Amino acid sequence: MPWSGQPHVTVLALNRLKGRDGAALVDRLAGNTGLSRDTVDEIVERADGVPLFVEELTKAVLESGDRDNRVAAVLAASPLPSAAIPATLHASLIARLDRLGSIAREVGQIGAVIGREFGYDLIGRVAQRPETELRVGLDRLAEAGLLFCRGSAPQSSYLFKHALVQDAAYGTLLRTRRQELHARVAAALEQHFADLVDRQPELLAHHLTAAGDTKRAVDQWLKAGRHAAERSAHLEAIRHFDRGLAALAALPEGLSRDGREIELQLARGPSLVTTEGNISQAAAEAYARARKLAEQHGDARQLFTAVFGLWQSAAGSGNVLAGRKLSNQLLHLTADKADDGLLLQAHHSAWTTCFRSGEPAAEREHSEAGRQLYDPDRHLSHRSLYGGHDPGICAGNHTAQAHWLLGYPEKALVIGGEALALAERVAHPLSLELALFYDAMLHLDRGNPQLALERIGAAEALAAEQRLGLLVEPRLLRGAALSAQGAFEDAVACLREGLAGRFGDLNRPYGLNRLAEALARQGEYGAALVAAREGLRSQEETGQGRWEAELHRLEGIALFGLNRIEDAQNALEEALRIARRQQAKSCELRATTSLARLRGEQGRRAEARDLLAPISGWFTEGFDTSDLKDAKALLAELA
Repeated sequence: MPWSGQPHVTVLALNRLKGRDGAALVDRLAGNTGLSRDTVDEIVERADGVPLFVEELTKAVLESGDRDNRVAAVLAASPLPSAAIPATLHASLIARLDRLGSIAREVGQIGAVIGREFGYDLIGRVAQRPETELRVGLDRLAEAGLLFCRGSAPQSSYLFKHALVQDAAYGTLLRTRRQELHARVAAALEQHFADLVDRQPELLAHHLTAAGDTKRAVDQWLKAGRHAAERSAHLEAIRHFDRGLAALAALPEGLSRDGREIELQLARGPSLVTTEGNISQAAAEAYARARKLAEQHGDARQLFTAVFGLWQSAAGSGNVLAGRKLSNQLLHLTADKADDGLLLQAHHSAWTTCFRSGEPAAEREHSEAGRQLYDPDRHLSHRSLYGGHDPGICAGNHTAQAHWLLGYPEKALVIGGEALALAERVAHPLSLELALFYDAMLHLDRGNPQLALERIGAAEALAAEQRLGLLVEPRLLRGAALSAQGAFEDAVACLREGLAGRFGDLNRPYGLNRLAEALARQGEYGAALVAAREGLRSQEETGQGRWEAELHRLEGIALFGLNRIEDAQNALEEALRIARRQQAKSCELRATTSLARLRGEQGRRAEARDLLAPISGWFTEGFDTSDLKDAKALLAELA
């Protein structure tokens, strides 16, 4: 996790040593050796104020036998360094290695191939030298201060003093010798350190890559990425998948290479979604590439997974129209019901699509089917394969949303609570984040803004701690909660920030719906009308019909506030028609309450009461929700 920007981290800028300080460090290291002032000045000049460079160059000069021009002798002993290592330091380190003798030099090179840190048992198997020679080499390196040693051989471990020391030793090896040593390390790891490879598969992948064993290296990078993703280390996983994709270029074209690329791209997608959110363009590109290859060479599972990823990207961009086509393709691919895991994910795509399109009955049908199919043990891998979150938790989230919209707020509360409890038991970070956000939405709809704020805060804290991409724009939910609490100015500011943010487009109709609501409550009817109509345009462009009835209702409230009574009545009647068409009883109740209030204001009290009483009486639960309380209060007023 990057340290910069964290509230508990203070950044200190460390300047280079000035000439006098550098000279003091040289004198301290030289002790009573008596380096001339010219030699000290030259060391300081070449070290460029970097303490490590000062120390290493001074030690190399002290070890040099050339009394007349010690610094020049050190620099002349080195071949050209790699670009990553400053020339003077590289020369210093190579000179020191050379003076330690051929055994120590070779042991240092082998250690550099293994890594920054290595154990005696591993280097012993790779070096293939007599134990006495190996110990002599390691002891000389430690005595020279190039290696730190912990413990006593054969239980000892070693650490290069600095990464540049390792780089310098590694840089002296010819390419063929490097490959040979990396191959030895890979073989030793597989044969004698299986537990280590299981814990850190990227170690074997690295050495196979450097050894030129590309096919096995690609497979191992895939394994390493999956291992990291299972630990929710998704940034690390992406790096491993990318290393595997980079290595593929060395393989000949054909079915074997394409098959490996499909698996890498499909595994990479969920980690990109987890870290960047559903709007991840990189994830969309990964799935598109996988789909192209799967249509040519892949199997049914690979094609399904690629199409699911593309559906997720479409859904993540808020484009329900494009998402529906892909969801229908997923349902078609699983029509034979041969694989209940794939069928579960086809329903997954359908319930999410129906949620956004405003089809709560179909949403409930698909999410209930998903809940019946879901098994937390058998479908454990789905969290990493499909969408980056748990399908059972998601099904619960959407069943709750559908029940609320269909007019069953108590059932929604129970099922939403079950989904949240499951998410807490499963302890899968992205799934828990989603459950918290969906539960916040449910409590907002029920009229409990304080509980919604608690859920939002918990989700944001989790996302920050786990470095998760946000699948919901939290400022839209927070703004809605603040509006419900009467903090209208803060609510409007929060909602506008959310709409302008990175995830604003994904949730645009919802955000504009909440903005119009906050502005109308504040009495800013002109601005509320603009927001509501912008939301309707966005809904038409994307197909997000879930908030269509509410947007028309708020349009009507804004028009009524502007004293455009006929237009207001038309908008409210349109909201009522849409809610009834969608079978969205909760939206029907809201639209009817607003229309009854308008007619009551016009003196048409009996007509208003006759309009509101049937829908209010239809509800059999949720009498403590704000919508039913408002309806009951209005009915009493009209009576």
